[in-house]
Amino acid sequence: MAYLGETIQKLGFGLMRLPQKDGAIDIEQTKQMVDLFLGAGFTYFDTAWAYAGSEDAIRQALVERYPRESYQLATKNAAWINCKTREEATSQLETSLKQTGAGYFDFYLLHNLGESRTHYFDDFDLWNWVQEKKKEGLVKHVGFSFHSTPEELEEILTAHPEMEFVQLQINYADWDNPAVQSRKCYEVARRHGKPVIIMEPVKGGMLATPPEAVLDVLKKTEPESSAASWAIRFAANLEGVITVLSGMSSVEQMKDNLSYMKDFHRLTEKQQDTIRRAQKELAKIPLIPCTTCNYCAKVCPKNIGISGSFTAMNYLTLYGDKAAAAHQEGWLVGGHGKNRADQCIKCGKCETVCPQHIAIRKDLELVQSALF
Repeated sequence: MAYLGETIQKLGFGLMRLPQKDGAIDIEQTKQMVDLFLGAGFTYFDTAWAYAGSEDAIRQALVERYPRESYQLATKNAAWINCKTREEATSQLETSLKQTGAGYFDFYLLHNLGESRTHYFDDFDLWNWVQEKKKEGLVKHVGFSFHSTPEELEEILTAHPEMEFVQLQINYADWDNPAVQSRKCYEVARRHGKPVIIMEPVKGGMLATPPEAVLDVLKKTEPESSAASWAIRFAANLEGVITVLSGMSSVEQMKDNLSYMKDFHRLTEKQQDTIRRAQKELAKIPLIPCTTCNYCAKVCPKNIGISGSFTAMNYLTLYGDKAAAAHQEGWLVGGHGKNRADQCIKCGKCETVCPQHIAIRKDLELVQSALF
C-alpha cells in the first residue's frame, strides 16, 4: 500500500529487540531474519539512535548487503537523553548516518514525545531543524513517536501540522486502557489526517503469552494461529496504518509473523468478535482501578509515583512477568522523577482525593512486596 508516496507493506521489522548471543547482538541470525523479511516482500526497518548496537547491526545485516533503494530505513532522535545543547541533540543524526552507513533515512522520527520530554524538541527547535534536513535530502519523511495523553497529542499536532506521520503504541490490550489510551490517541491522529505507524502491537511480547482465559478464546476460533498473530492482525486491520512494527528476536518469530502477514487480509467479523471477547476476558482480571488521573500525585508529600506503580502492578497481574513489570515500574516511577512505593509515609492524603476510591496505601504495600 502507498503512503506518503512510498509503497510499504503492513509488517515492519522493529530492531529494538534483536537476537542476542554472548551478550551482544547476533549479527548472523539478524542477517537470516533480514533475508527472510525482504524475501517475503517486506521493506520497512525501524531502528533508533537510542537502541544500543541496533544501528550498527543493521548496517552489517542490511545496508552493506542490499541495494539502498530496496528497503526503507527509519531511525529516531531522542533529544531528551543527556542533551544539554542543540548541537548535542542534532549530532544524533550524524551519528545515526555514520552507524548505519545508509546515506539518508526514509523516515526520521523525533522520538518518544510526551510529558517532560517534549520541551527538549521545542527548546532546541528541532521542528525547524528536521525540516532543513529534509530539504538537504538526509531524510525523506518526518514524524514523531509518542507516549502520552490524547490531549497532549492534540496540542502537538495542532502546533506542528507539518509532521507527516505519527508512531503510536497500539494493541488490543491497551485499546481502552486508561493508562495508555491507544484508541483515543489513534483517533486524534486520524482527525488530523496523519497516517499511523504502530509500535508495541504485542505489548513487548506480553500478548504472545496472554492470560490463559484470553488464550482460550483465541485458540477456540483459530487453534493453529499464534497468540501474537492476533495482536499484530488487530493492529494491521486499522485504517490509515502505514505499517505495524514487530520487534522480532529470532528467526522463529520472523517466520511466524511472515506466515500470516505475507498475504494479509482484513479481519472478518468473526475474527473481530474474537478479539472483542479476548478484550472482555482481560477486563475480568482484577486490577487496581487506577485511571492515571494523578490527583494523588498533586497532594503526595513524598512525590511517590503512585499511578506508575499501579500500572506496573497491573502488568504483573495480567501477564505474570515480574521482569517486565519491574521494568515498567523503573520507567514510570524513577524514569519520571518519582519516588518508589517504599517511600510512602502512609499519611492518607492521596486517598482523600482519589476519584476511584482506591486503598492506595494498601496497594502500594502490595507493589512493594511484589516488585521489590
